[in-house]
Amino acid sequence: MGRYETSRLRNLGIVAHGGAGKTSLAEAILFNTGMIDRLGRVDDGTSTMDFEPEEIKRKISITSSLDHCEWKTCSIHLVDTPGYGNFIADTRACMRALDCAVVLLSAISGVKVQTEEVWEWANEFEVARIAFVNKMDRERANFLRAIDDMEKALGARGVAIQMPLGSEENFSGVIDLVKMKAYRYEKDLSGSFGETEIPAEYLAEATRLRERMVETVAEAYDALTEKFLETGDLTEEEILDGLRVGTLRNTFTPVLCGSATMNIGVAQLLDAVCGYLPSPLDRTPAVGTKPGSDEILERKPSESEPFSAQVFKTTSDPYTGKITIFRVFSGVLNSDSVVYNSSKGVQERIGQIYELEGKKQHPIKQAVAGDIVAVSKLKETVTGDTLCEEGKPIVYEPAKLLQPVISYAIAPKTKADEDKIHSALARIIEEEPTMETHRDPQTKEFIISGMGQVHLEVIVEKMKRKFGVDVILKTPKVPYLETVRGSAKVQGKYKKQSGGRGQYGDCWIEITPTGRGEGYQFEDKIVGGVIPRQYIPAVDRGIQDAAKEGFLAGYPVVDFKVALFDGSFHTVDSSELAFKVAGSMAFKKAMEQCKPVLLEPIMNMKITVPDENMGDVIGDLNSRRGKVVGVEPKANSQIIRAVVPMSEVLTYSNDLRSMTSDRGMFSAEFSHYEEVPSHLSQKIITESQKGATNGKNGH
Repeated sequence: MGRYETSRLRNLGIVAHGGAGKTSLAEAILFNTGMIDRLGRVDDGTSTMDFEPEEIKRKISITSSLDHCEWKTCSIHLVDTPGYGNFIADTRACMRALDCAVVLLSAISGVKVQTEEVWEWANEFEVARIAFVNKMDRERANFLRAIDDMEKALGARGVAIQMPLGSEENFSGVIDLVKMKAYRYEKDLSGSFGETEIPAEYLAEATRLRERMVETVAEAYDALTEKFLETGDLTEEEILDGLRVGTLRNTFTPVLCGSATMNIGVAQLLDAVCGYLPSPLDRTPAVGTKPGSDEILERKPSESEPFSAQVFKTTSDPYTGKITIFRVFSGVLNSDSVVYNSSKGVQERIGQIYELEGKKQHPIKQAVAGDIVAVSKLKETVTGDTLCEEGKPIVYEPAKLLQPVISYAIAPKTKADEDKIHSALARIIEEEPTMETHRDPQTKEFIISGMGQVHLEVIVEKMKRKFGVDVILKTPKVPYLETVRGSAKVQGKYKKQSGGRGQYGDCWIEITPTGRGEGYQFEDKIVGGVIPRQYIPAVDRGIQDAAKEGFLAGYPVVDFKVALFDGSFHTVDSSELAFKVAGSMAFKKAMEQCKPVLLEPIMNMKITVPDENMGDVIGDLNSRRGKVVGVEPKANSQIIRAVVPMSEVLTYSNDLRSMTSDRGMFSAEFSHYEEVPSHLSQKIITESQKGATNGKNGH
């Protein structure tokens, strides 16, 4: 690919909910621009952009993929993004690197929750966009309904700059409302078309939509508004200029139509990408800070500025190693050079620079402001880091990550897998920054958290395919706790006399409950030396050790206070060990009298669901012992806030998906602990005792 000026670059994302046809559109764009010589299909597993085995198996985009192409005078960096809730976090990370986007609207199902999500991110990152109503060849396809749905759900002003020529199985092309010409396509997937006059039966509708388009475009800037008010119309040049300015300012969103799988309307879409969407020069300068300070710095998208870039994606391959993908915001980067990672404060050696072409890489000598490129084998750099010139450092703020919504325990299948599990997870986390792992200190399980069950299943498949590590996913244990509701005064006495030196420890303690979340408190009330000073910490340790083992069901006991107020000792036989055992005995005896209860973790949940599913979702939350604390309306959907016991929502992402046909989204975070209702408490205790017995019997 030849070098292009920054003004000719388009960093373009294709975004929407899952199943809208993003990958098919990317495929058609690559075919029409001559990057590939045959049109691949997602359903056949032959598309250029969905190349990971997990994507081919599931027929969905799991990770964003990149390619580039040329159309007329433009060079387009193309990013095909995932749209399913399990994988949409990757789309957010890519938004930071994009200047513009094509938002796909389905001519059949309109806008779904994930499209709302990516639309909001496009607003946040100031990504200019046009819309493409896809699947116009399908049954029940309706162009104007899709625009109406977009306006209601996204709060956007859609302006039709085309209309379909025919519909459903008779869909054969598009009518351009700017030029007032029709483009009729061949039905052989070649993308070839002929220009004709608008057929008589479409002329009245085309004229009506054109008038509406001109009225909207006239609002792009004042001079255009004045011209329109004076003459009642605009020239073709004025309309094109107004469309570009209005799109860049996000005053309205031009809407086109077509069919990605039939390769109809794609050429006109590419014209619109080059004509109306911004180059890096149309964006405001990139803003960062001076490392180690709050001083704001700017970098213009110019080759004369110091080099700066931000990493937005990392992939890991067992053969080529780590591939780091970044957007150059300013300056020039040459192959075989040294750059500075200002996020980590280290130098990194750059070898060969690549442009990505699906799963292939194309070497280039140099990258300039606005380019999206990749390099391999960087040692310290991870997603979100800034690369720059060491003498002129800047740090760009990384895109905020989405929080994981579901957790599973993972267990290695064999001893060999156990040894490799940590290094495999460390490599996968480089690719999947939304994934989190930790060992639960209480249940001792290794926990892996992600954006949904399918996300975690894919991670497990990748671990096996890329790193040869085989693990199984299990529903994690709930970290219950125990506490006391009553008080007790008891004696713990440990006396052992059996030849030689004996053991003697004797203590009196009082246990009382404290407030929720106040933890364990120990008070030394010994007077007159009835227990020597050196043995008092041993009593405390004995109580703490016994509290870790629990009383009812083996869960740690929390939120109680112990006062050590009396006891006795033996000058020869007393020892720290004896008092530790006495403390432990006293604790166990006191628990029998203190009305012990189980506590369970409660989660704060935020659930976004389509209007029509709200009743079902609230009913379901009630059946899970949840309490709805608020509902906020949002376009076409509702945000439900609720508090729900963790044990009831361990597999909630699957249940919400089936209740809402994959249109619901949720996030959950730990809130507090509450007492388990007594009818459930007994069941948990019984199961725990059964588990302990099986463990002892070696089952």
